[in-house]
Amino acid sequence: MSNIEVKKIIKPILASDGAGVKLKRSIGVEPNYFDPFLMLDEFGSDNKDDYIGGFPPHPHRGIETVTYMLQGEFEHEDSTGAKGRMSSGDVQWMKTGSGIIHSEMPAMSEGRLHGFQLWINMPAKLKMSKPEYIYIDANKMSVHKDHDKQIKVIAGKFEKAEGPVKGHNVGPVYFDVELNKDKEFNFKLPSTHNSFIYLVTGEIEIGNNKHDNIQDSTLILLSKGENLTVKAKSNAKFLVISGKPINEEIARGGPFVMNTKAEILQAVQDYHNGTFVK
Repeated sequence: MSNIEVKKIIKPILASDGAGVKLKRSIGVEPNYFDPFLMLDEFGSDNKDDYIGGFPPHPHRGIETVTYMLQGEFEHEDSTGAKGRMSSGDVQWMKTGSGIIHSEMPAMSEGRLHGFQLWINMPAKLKMSKPEYIYIDANKMSVHKDHDKQIKVIAGKFEKAEGPVKGHNVGPVYFDVELNKDKEFNFKLPSTHNSFIYLVTGEIEIGNNKHDNIQDSTLILLSKGENLTVKAKSNAKFLVISGKPINEEIARGGPFVMNTKAEILQAVQDYHNGTFVK
């Protein structure tokens, strides 16, 4: 069985989205696309001016957005009539399919906001499907805990802890790992998958080959293989995310990701003429 090694280490760029929410973007810039992953943002600040504008109503088509709230509270509302509040530790997994218009606004006027949004591509056969949600409450999340580590399972399975996202076309793995200093995290990933680690805090080493230092807010693209080993050089927190490539051509147009430019133009037209939400 082949060991998984570091393929590339990437520092995110500073960016903003929505109504000026400050964030660190990695996937979506470099790499532009890591099939099936389209975008990864880390948003976080103690300064309310960096997030108070939130994400006013905006459309999506053809993608899945996975929002993981580490700290803070957001109000969600969308064109299906769904409303809800995301609190610290909650996850919202939204399959936008044929189209949805939603807003995500901070339900807080001070304090720390910190979280992640991951975009996952949808295959052509599912891009025009009915929008669907999976909500994962923090207190219902499946967690593995031992003396060395704690693993919150959003998707996939670690030991007896299993996430609620099942029967998914990309077979996703999404773990939030907290690893104690000088301890190891070992996991077997499917060799078919594209995988990455996003280090949130601390310092880690991956695999057996020597690589540059990896410390705080860093994207690490991994080689394909099966055996993943992560060693913590200090107490560390990181995401392990993996998915099976879709292997289809993509066309991007802001919040729309389809297979052809014509489909993007149709999405824009649908949005402007009021037929976007099916």
